Amino acid sequence: MLVMKKIRSFRIIIVFSLLLIAGISTGFLVNQETRDFRIAKNLDVFFSLFRELNTFYVDEIDPDKVIKAGIDNMLKTLDPYTVYFPESEADEFAIMTTGKYGGIGSLVRNAGDYVIISEVYKGFPADKAGIKPGDLLKRVDGTSLKGLPTDKVSEKLKGNPGTDINVTIERNGKETEYPLKREKIVMPPVPYWGMIDSKTGYIRFTNFTQNCIDDVKTALLALKNNNAQQIILDLRGNPGGLLTEAVEIVNLFVAEGNEVVSTKGKVKQFDEDFKTTKQPVDEKIPLAVVINRGSASASEIVAGAIQDLDRGVIVGQRSYGKGLVQITRPLSYNTQLKVTTAKYYIPSGRCIQARDFSHPNEDGSVGIIPDSLISEFKTKNGRIVKDGGGITPDIEVLPAPLSQIALELFIRNYIFDFATNYYWAHPDIKSPEQFKFTDQDYSDFKTFLLNRKFSYKTSTEESLNELITNAKKEKYYDIHKDLFNDLENDIAHNLDQDLKMFRSEITDLIEDEIISRYFYENGAIAWTIQNDDQLLKARDILNNNEEYNSILKGTAGSILVTRKNDQINIKPENPQNIRNMEPL
Repeated sequence: MLVMKKIRSFRIIIVFSLLLIAGISTGFLVNQETRDFRIAKNLDVFFSLFRELNTFYVDEIDPDKVIKAGIDNMLKTLDPYTVYFPESEADEFAIMTTGKYGGIGSLVRNAGDYVIISEVYKGFPADKAGIKPGDLLKRVDGTSLKGLPTDKVSEKLKGNPGTDINVTIERNGKETEYPLKREKIVMPPVPYWGMIDSKTGYIRFTNFTQNCIDDVKTALLALKNNNAQQIILDLRGNPGGLLTEAVEIVNLFVAEGNEVVSTKGKVKQFDEDFKTTKQPVDEKIPLAVVINRGSASASEIVAGAIQDLDRGVIVGQRSYGKGLVQITRPLSYNTQLKVTTAKYYIPSGRCIQARDFSHPNEDGSVGIIPDSLISEFKTKNGRIVKDGGGITPDIEVLPAPLSQIALELFIRNYIFDFATNYYWAHPDIKSPEQFKFTDQDYSDFKTFLLNRKFSYKTSTEESLNELITNAKKEKYYDIHKDLFNDLENDIAHNLDQDLKMFRSEITDLIEDEIISRYFYENGAIAWTIQNDDQLLKARDILNNNEEYNSILKGTAGSILVTRKNDQINIKPENPQNIRNMEPL
């Protein structure tokens, strides 16, 4: 009897379990069917809406333009990094994912009715033909470029490597035709490396493209052969790229078997732990990594892993704050979708992704993060580090903004145009040591501005003008006219005085531009590191063993340094891809 009761009870448990599982399964299927129905319904509504628009709208509709706008706005409701690439942007997508394209090796920007060559890459067709920054681009293969925007001109310059192209350049009022052959353009991920003093090696690393590890490793080994006893790795303005390359870069300085980053998302097949797998080049050499707001994604993996493993000191400015992983998915008709699939976590367990996309800085980097959205984690040595908004450096060296006049001169290309004139007036400068920007040169620059009728308004003057406009609308201006006039006189700037007051930072910008004309990007980098406060601070820390070790052990107090200006360009996102996965 007792056995029968036990059998009956066991059967009841089995039946109840089966009913429970069936109920859960049914509920899941109902929910899934409901969700599938909602998707199908809304897609049908979208199709019906477009069909009616196409039939009855008063003007002709461009289907490519309208549909892309719809897709783009749909994706904007998700995150800033889920992006659609139509077939027309296939070439651009290929460049972003490989760092390679077929072209002449130059950059262009708008300059009135035509575009102007703004930069020439050393050793590529434009450079070998003698094309220079400042040259006006008039025609491509006989077709006038007048009125075309830079993206359309860029499309005409690009093409398959080995194809011929004829460009017509205007320089100093004279037109010249240049027959060129397009080449595969591969941007070097390490545009400069060298010794900045007798024992400090420096590597400028600008992009995590495929196989960039080879360039970084080559630079590191060469520096060690030059008796470098400490290394500065400069990741400022590096927008990131391939996650796997980031792991390889960390592996140069960290022993095998250490976790560098892990990815976690909804689709479990994309969850993965990435560890160092090789013998490092040097796991003991003192290391400083320099970052700024333009250091994003894979750059943050490297800086964050080095910080979490207490392998080196991080110097500079808080990084961009992007901890999301994307994969690229091919769609129909040669279109592509770059979609966020996971978040990445560095060794301490933190994710540096800002959880709030709604309050970014102007460059898209992380703005203010409320304390309620920040959690604390610990490094290998027990130091406190935080999540939620980029990598905070161990030593902050904050950039101070350029003066209004310097910013106006740079943005409005007066410095660029003056450098063009200077280059053609001084063709005999053969080395950076021969270059010196003299008092007479600065006087010539002031004359150049006078001839160009340069003028500008400060932000204070703009604000006062707005106040006066509103006062006139509200009929307060006439009552307080004398007060407004006094204010205008008091805050009015003096151009000569501003050129004198801000001469140092204006001269720095001019020198950078001029040096790049003669010695390209690597020459400009070599020139600017002489007076780079962030690099100099990194070097000072490396030179002080006691300070360096106290930072890594967590016994040093926080240090804040304000920089006179920050001339490192913050680049836009530059997606890369490998194994269909990248962290940008």
